[in-house]
Amino acid sequence: MPSNKTLQLEQRILKNGNIPRHIAIIMDGNGRWAKKRGLPRLAGHREGIRSVRDIVEACGKIGVQALTLYTFSTENWRRPRDEVSGLMTLLVRTLKREIRDLMKNNVRVMAIGEMEDIPEKIRNEFLEGIEATKNNTGLVLNLALSYGSREEILSAVRRIAADVREGRLDPSEINASVFSNRLYTSALPDPDLMIRTSGELRISNFLLWQIAYTEIYITDVLWPDFRRQNLYEAIDNFQGRERRFGRVSEQLKKK
Repeated sequence: MPSNKTLQLEQRILKNGNIPRHIAIIMDGNGRWAKKRGLPRLAGHREGIRSVRDIVEACGKIGVQALTLYTFSTENWRRPRDEVSGLMTLLVRTLKREIRDLMKNNVRVMAIGEMEDIPEKIRNEFLEGIEATKNNTGLVLNLALSYGSREEILSAVRRIAADVREGRLDPSEINASVFSNRLYTSALPDPDLMIRTSGELRISNFLLWQIAYTEIYITDVLWPDFRRQNLYEAIDNFQGRERRFGRVSEQLKKK
């Protein structure tokens, strides 16, 4: 049950009305959370799933259109084999366990990244979850799996080059919109707000093109401790910012 403070924050951000359409989160700190408690790293990932559940519910409740979670990066394949295997198994089990609630809450699951790098059995489980929720019209839960933004950009360049070579696209027609439409996130608006937990001050190869004008919020809270009150605090902070997109304040006031 949300605390009184959480409910008050929820009411305040809803009253302000400027809810981010798309929130992206770098979920960092699972390993440190576990280490602080003398637990194996996988225990941090398990607790992090609780945070995912709470944040998904909160985003759906307040009307966020899309939530992109940096679930597993291309660089994460370098981690110990046991941890990677355990994390993949945990992700699949979680999706299967949560599918009923996702359907109940009208959540549509998407995935972006180099899905062919994920073991076939696990990839197929994710594809089944995507298929099962494809007609839902509420929050889009976008999981970045085996994702790296540089590879995404290179993939877009290769697709554009192929279109030019085959005569489907003239080089003079290439603009930001054409490029964005070749990205994995072409069906989503760019993030309005990016949250990074655990206090690290870097982007970590995440949505590099898409976050050109995204507001960034850093918190020292480790991901397994991050709950909807922390999310609402981030949104409250976002709502207090002036987004100028290259203009000056006086221009915004005239609108």
